[in-house]
Formats: sequence, C-alpha cells, structure tokens
Amino acid sequence: MIKKLNLVLLAAPLLAVSTMASAEFSANFGVTSNYLWRGVTQSDNSPSVSGGLDISTESGLYAGTWIGTIDWGQGGGYENDYYFGYSGESNGFGYDVGYIYYAYPEEEYDDSNFGELYFNGSLGAFGFGVAYTVNSDADDDVPFGTGDLYYSVSYGFELPDDYGLGLTLGHYDFDVPSSAGDVDYTHVQVDLTKGDFTFSVSKATEDSGDDDMKIAVSWGASF
Repeated sequence: MIKKLNLVLLAAPLLAVSTMASAEFSANFGVTSNYLWRGVTQSDNSPSVSGGLDISTESGLYAGTWIGTIDWGQGGGYENDYYFGYSGESNGFGYDVGYIYYAYPEEEYDDSNFGELYFNGSLGAFGFGVAYTVNSDADDDVPFGTGDLYYSVSYGFELPDDYGLGLTLGHYDFDVPSSAGDVDYTHVQVDLTKGDFTFSVSKATEDSGDDDMKIAVSWGASF
C-alpha cells in the first residue's frame, strides 16, 4: 500500500505538468451600451466594459475569471466572476457543468456575493440551461439567496451574409424572505449577431423591477 501511495504521489506532479503543457490560455475583451444579465440591466442602462482570462484543457476542464463594470443605481462598481467546470460533446449533445462565483468587492455591494452550480446543454441549434444558487452573502434586503433557481431555453438561426439570430426565454425563481415579496420573473431576449458585434433587444416581466424594453449594442473579441 505504501509503495502504491508513493507512486501516486510521484505521478501527481507529472500529471499536473502534462495537463498544464496541453492547456490553452485565452483572453477576452468587450464593451456594451447596456450590460444586460438575465433580462435586467447591471449598468443602470449605461455602457459597461469587461474583460476576462480563461484556461482550458483538451480533456474538457476549464477555469477562468471575468470582470465588468456595473452600476445598480448606488454608484459605479465592478463585478468579478470566478468559475471552473467541465464541458464536452457526445453524439451531438453538448454539455457544460460547473460552478461560478459572482463577487462584488465594492463596499456598497458587499452583501451581494453569491455562487451557483450550473448545467448547460445543447443539441444542434437548441440550447437550455439551469443554475442553482448554493451560497450567498445576501441579507434580507437583497433578493438573492441560497435556493434561487434560474433556467432558460434558446434557439439559434443562421442567416444570410454571416448574420445570426438567437432567441432566449429565461425564468428566475427566487427563494427570498417573505419581507421581500414575490420577485420571480420571466424574460425574453433577441440577439442579432454579425462578426464581433451583437444587437440585443430584451424584455422582462414587471416583477423583475426593471420591465422596460432594453436595447443594447455590444462588441467583443477573444485572443
């Protein structure tokens, strides 16, 4: 048993070096006229800039971080996400399972940090996703807490001249304290893409607290 354990301990650093050698690093940068997340503005209907770094392996493991500017109507700040997961494809079915932590380091947002487990699937042009909140720093005044559930379905179309059209329907089911009331809501979004540019139209139901129709123009690139 000791000999086997020593072999495992010796092999672990070699495996890590082999994995890092086959890993791919990438970076992304983007700017949008309105940072929309699940049908609700995160930038007070104003522009936002973002960027991120990712590492992935041939096996399907990946990890990364992303940062973007936000404004929830109480002064500018930023969001810093950390995530890791595993993705792949089998018989035409794509899958992606992982964990993401949404961090808001600014003092005025420090009760809003939370983490989710997520699963995304795709089959051809059809996609779906589920995210479940497993940890949260939210207090009774913030409608985010453990047990929140978000799920969505989407469909993409290829259009002439390299245009693309994407349709998304999502629903957020909050497990909130009774004092916060019913804030569950549904949203729809249409995305028209061309190269690195995206034109989005989004609408959420009244319970979101942000039910005006949103229009955003975004640009993003990966390196």
